[in-house]
Amino acid sequence: MTSSPRPVSPHRPPSASRLRRAALAVLALLPQAALAQDGALDVADSGDTGWLLIAALLVLLAAVPGLGLYHGARVRAGNAVSVMLQAAAVTMAVSLVWIIVGYTVAFGTVTNGWLGSGNAWMLIELGNVRQNTGAPESAFALYQIALAALAAVLMTGAWAGRARFGWVLAFCTLWSLVVYAPVAHWIWGGGWLSQGVGTLDWGGGIVVETTAGVSALVVAIMLGRGKFATSDAAPPAFGALAGAGLVWLGWLGLVGGAALAANDDAAAAIIAAHAAAAAGALTGLALDNWRHGKPTAAGFAGGAIAGLAIATPASGYVSPGAAILFGIVGAAACRAATRLFQDRLGIDDRLSVFATFGIGGLLGALLLGVFTSPSLGGVGYDEGMGMIAQMTAQVVAMLVVSVWAIIATVILAVMVSTLFPMRVSEDAERDGLDRASHGLGD
Repeated sequence: MTSSPRPVSPHRPPSASRLRRAALAVLALLPQAALAQDGALDVADSGDTGWLLIAALLVLLAAVPGLGLYHGARVRAGNAVSVMLQAAAVTMAVSLVWIIVGYTVAFGTVTNGWLGSGNAWMLIELGNVRQNTGAPESAFALYQIALAALAAVLMTGAWAGRARFGWVLAFCTLWSLVVYAPVAHWIWGGGWLSQGVGTLDWGGGIVVETTAGVSALVVAIMLGRGKFATSDAAPPAFGALAGAGLVWLGWLGLVGGAALAANDDAAAAIIAAHAAAAAGALTGLALDNWRHGKPTAAGFAGGAIAGLAIATPASGYVSPGAAILFGIVGAAACRAATRLFQDRLGIDDRLSVFATFGIGGLLGALLLGVFTSPSLGGVGYDEGMGMIAQMTAQVVAMLVVSVWAIIATVILAVMVSTLFPMRVSEDAERDGLDRASHGLGD
């Protein structure tokens, strides 16, 4: 007589093959959220990954050739190539130092809220999916590296035609580590300003524009006024429009990429930033027509860039209608700030970096506190926050970041000048840096 199969004891360990089959069956039933608890099992979303990669490339496009061309088209004859070369070299240098150490300072594991830990130096310990996103951390890191490079390139317009190439390269590289990276951690990396104070900054009005704008103003003051008039600068027509167009396109990638996902938040942020830029551009034309009797390419380009600048910190939080108002206010305020600093205060911020990006970023970060209100079409405040509390959080961050940028910039500028003099000679300034510093025309 054949015996029946022996039942398996509940205390008897199953075979290895049974363990594998059981594990696969359990994993197939688990929701994606459960898998995210174990970094080894995280699965990146292909749509989010693709969008973040595209956004990073658009940000790099805004830096070079965008800002390089936009700045280069508005400087004295004989300096356009030097401006473009500075933008390109700074982008490459900052990219390298952020791969080595900058990313981990800003976005390494949160410890005390001031600096990230060293877990991601040389990008050696990146998670396969960045926390709270659906994209791999490598894509997130690329996007943040591009932002760091853009912030440093923004400053180069302030000292165009006056600063030595070696000093610019060394200063901007160190600046991205000492000034920019800690601020990025405080607000975007889980640091004390976002977690403790409640500061919001969608695309970098404080992190990117305030740090770069304030530091550019400090360096412009330290360098002093240029010795030669800027009246022989190339008319800012075709080149400025082309550069502004590239910046416009790249900047939409910046604000859309800040959503860290290919979703409605990204689309809404792009719509808001585009609306602000469009309103700013038309406001620039209207102000030109009122003041000079005719619209100009410079007014159009400057208004569009100012609109983007003021919308950057708020584009993911405010309605399209509010964004249009932002663009109008940004174009008018940045133009007024340019006249104040250059004409009345005599500060030679050569291409109005602080007046455009610094003032625009600060205004946008402040207005965010008002227009995030759902009664004004915004997305609403976080739990425990209201209009007054949010505005207070924004002001605290603006003050802290501005003071930090001023102090650190002065120290860095002086330190680097011990190796590379800040300013070119009078002869080089007169002849133009394309020839004096880079041999063009020799």
